[in-house]
Amino acid sequence: MEEFDVIVVGAGAAGMTAALTTARSGLSTLVLEKAAVFGGSTARSGAGIWVPNNDVLLAAGVPDTFAKADTYMAAVVGPEVPVAKRQAFLTAGPQAIAFIQRWSPLRFRWMEGYSDYYPELPGGMPNGRSIEPAALDANILGAEYANLNPSYLPTPPGTVVYDVDYRWLALIARHPRGVAVATEIVWRYLQLAAQGQKPITMGQALAGGLRAGLLAADVPVRLNTPLADLHVENGRVAGVIALVGGKETLIRARRGVMIGSGGFEHNERMRKQFQEEPIGTAWTVGAAANTGDGIEAGERAGAGLALMDDAWWGPMIPLPEGPYFCLSERTLPGNIFVNGSGKRFVNEAAPYSDVVHTMYAGDHFPAWMITDQEYRNRYLFKETAPLLPYPQAWYDSGALVKDWTITGLAAKIGVPAAALRATLDRFNTQARAGRDPDFHRGDSAYDAYFADPTNRPSPCLAPVGLPPFYAFKIVPGDLGTKGGLTTDVRSRVLRPDGSVIPGLYAAGNASAAVMGHSYAGAGSTLGPAMTFGFLAGKDLAAS
Repeated sequence: MEEFDVIVVGAGAAGMTAALTTARSGLSTLVLEKAAVFGGSTARSGAGIWVPNNDVLLAAGVPDTFAKADTYMAAVVGPEVPVAKRQAFLTAGPQAIAFIQRWSPLRFRWMEGYSDYYPELPGGMPNGRSIEPAALDANILGAEYANLNPSYLPTPPGTVVYDVDYRWLALIARHPRGVAVATEIVWRYLQLAAQGQKPITMGQALAGGLRAGLLAADVPVRLNTPLADLHVENGRVAGVIALVGGKETLIRARRGVMIGSGGFEHNERMRKQFQEEPIGTAWTVGAAANTGDGIEAGERAGAGLALMDDAWWGPMIPLPEGPYFCLSERTLPGNIFVNGSGKRFVNEAAPYSDVVHTMYAGDHFPAWMITDQEYRNRYLFKETAPLLPYPQAWYDSGALVKDWTITGLAAKIGVPAAALRATLDRFNTQARAGRDPDFHRGDSAYDAYFADPTNRPSPCLAPVGLPPFYAFKIVPGDLGTKGGLTTDVRSRVLRPDGSVIPGLYAAGNASAAVMGHSYAGAGSTLGPAMTFGFLAGKDLAAS
């Protein structure tokens, strides 16, 4: 029977950060990963990281402080999240970033200009406090690179693309910086390739860099090894029962077990049990292996659960090739969201989680994004360049509908034509004036991040009037669920009465989010995941 000091379940950002922390503290550490690849949802993501007041930000001249970040986060998450938990994240977050940069090849960059999601709140920063990984040379992973989970949206071959580039690439037909960024992403690649590098960015870089750190620390990551259950001795979690070659195998852990196995977004039964209809596993972009195994194992061991009704929501378009996270497309001027009554119901440019919360709160299903030909002529949409026709497969699947008249479009999507026409008439009048008194689109600095600075009088608002007209189906998708095991400031898992389950830790989407029901800024998933993974590792090392 094998035995380690620490067993980590899940090779995403939370799990690998925890494993790196325990290994560099001198503990023998094993990482078990259910999937045939490592990286989980982290590798699929854009890898924005929201950790205020870290060294990367301060070195870039960002005027952040603990007090400013605490004031802002308190305003965002409210009283639902304990003050001690919030402040533990804000205190340890900068330490976690410094630790990762010390013990892995990862380096980070400020995502300049990517606003906090509520920058008008006290302590909010319109110029942003998120960071992302710098380009990483995949050669350092050796053969392990073949085991890296692919990204959700692969970058074009022969380019080095950062998260902050997308806002300008969407404007390639509208703004000179779009062309400049398109040139720069190719030049970056050519420079690094000339040095013999194989550059990767975003989630690929973050997951790859953490895995490289584990390789250097001699931490094994066993793929295709799902968690079957936790092993408990005398009330203490003392190991795991893992499926090794399909056979249940006990692996003991002297110090404890850290669950970083992700959420339950791909578990239909759990989603229907805890969440509101309409819901489904087809609308998430989370890693396919995320079926809540770690959450359910923790619950069987006596853990409490919280935030199970919530997720890292975002409006999705159910394209035939998979759900598409509608980010810049809904923010660019020249579109509106309408419900089944043909009426507008939300600020389309609001933080994505808020948009879906609004959909559920008002039962705004079905929902559609209405655009016109001028919008098609102006902006990149997914990989479809301006002026080019949308793929026929989108129409065939029902995700996209087109008509030359508003009346015809309304009939095809099943909404009252008179109501849709009245909605557009009202919106178009307001857009021409550059103000949205109905839903305040454009009032926040966040709204303008993915907007069009060349559009006048507002970068966020333009009339919808040039036929043909288009309607994209909008469904309540997500980046992953955000509910899970309840934990304390040291990432120890708690029972419903608040007592600690000895030997059990959790971080990332397997645990209830420190963001509560809100979302402070880009990277509010990964920043806390890495921080609480780090805190779990520190506590395991001290136990």
